[in-house]
Amino acid sequence: MAVNVRFQPTPNPNAGKFVADRRVVEGKDSRSYFSASQAADDPVAAAVFALDGVVNVFMADDFVTITKRPDVDWSQLRGEVETAIARALA
Repeated sequence: MAVNVRFQPTPNPNAGKFVADRRVVEGKDSRSYFSASQAADDPVAAAVFALDGVVNVFMADDFVTITKRPDVDWSQLRGEVETAIARALA
């Protein structure tokens, strides 16, 4: 079954919230990763960190918030993040 992921801007122009149509993190837990090596054992975070420009991943409930480098444009990264999350959750 396909996973639907939609982008929501945040007040921080370098952070974006990606809301999935299913849970990303079970229960009331949350997870934060600050490097690809920290995220290596988490399929969703690892998939997002594989993209150029991602510097931080925060996950809770049904969403993933990522922080990108300021020199990376959302117009390119947005679709890549949505696809990476959807594939990792499928």
